[in-house]
Amino acid sequence: MKVVILGSSGQVGAYLSEYLVKKGYEVTNFDILNNEKEDLRTIPNDYLGRCIEESDFIYFLAFDVGGSRYLKKYQHTFEFINNNSRLMVNTFDYLSKYKKRFVFASSQMSNMSFSPYGVLKNVGELYTKSLSGLIVKFWNVYGIEKDMEKAHVITDFIRKGFEEREFRMLTNGLEEREFLYAEDCCEALEKIMCNYDEFISSDDLHITSFKSTTILEIASIIESLFRKEGLSVNIKPGVEQDQVQRSTKNRPNQYITKWWSPRTSIHEGIRYVFDYMKSNY
Repeated sequence: MKVVILGSSGQVGAYLSEYLVKKGYEVTNFDILNNEKEDLRTIPNDYLGRCIEESDFIYFLAFDVGGSRYLKKYQHTFEFINNNSRLMVNTFDYLSKYKKRFVFASSQMSNMSFSPYGVLKNVGELYTKSLSGLIVKFWNVYGIEKDMEKAHVITDFIRKGFEEREFRMLTNGLEEREFLYAEDCCEALEKIMCNYDEFISSDDLHITSFKSTTILEIASIIESLFRKEGLSVNIKPGVEQDQVQRSTKNRPNQYITKWWSPRTSIHEGIRYVFDYMKSNY
């Protein structure tokens, strides 16, 4: 089976590529970090069209996005909005032309109209429904990250612990998130692909741990790992409330648990990431 991963160098994409190759799938990696012909914003893009045409399934994971720090800084900018609008217009055009099975990676933030990121993901969902594709909504997927400018909270805290010996937080840390380890996410994505005909576009396919954890609790878990290494790290909460999601709290639909459920606890997942990052310091 030929699978194309758009955004194969991203946090989820990199894990998914390795996971599917191990499972025996023929995987085509497609990402702007590979070379300029894999820039989804380039219109037209004959290479993109050929990859989609020759595939059996497409994972549309590509997006200009990062953690809360990145979104707070960039999501209201012209470049952020333009990048994501162009890559969606181009990619959905080819998906329409070749009528391929695909999954679009959305976010649990897609109903947050105050967030440009959420609005753009909602637009992607509308495109997907018009083409009868499937929508998955990610809830704070975490794992090894290479681009620290776009780092999410767990990798950002670990980096700060090694480099600065403190977690200086953007908020008071009381906001809750549902964190999911990337390998569990990959299992969910494969299950959806293999059972594609059992779903419809309007299904709420929420890929999450279904367990809430505060940012302060995340900081405490990571601080304890440093302590076990004999390193002292200070936790310094900010005074602001969450400005990215504005304390909006969605509740995930558990429909997908008929086919899949997460296996990695937050403590286990953070330990995996911590051990990997520790080897680079």
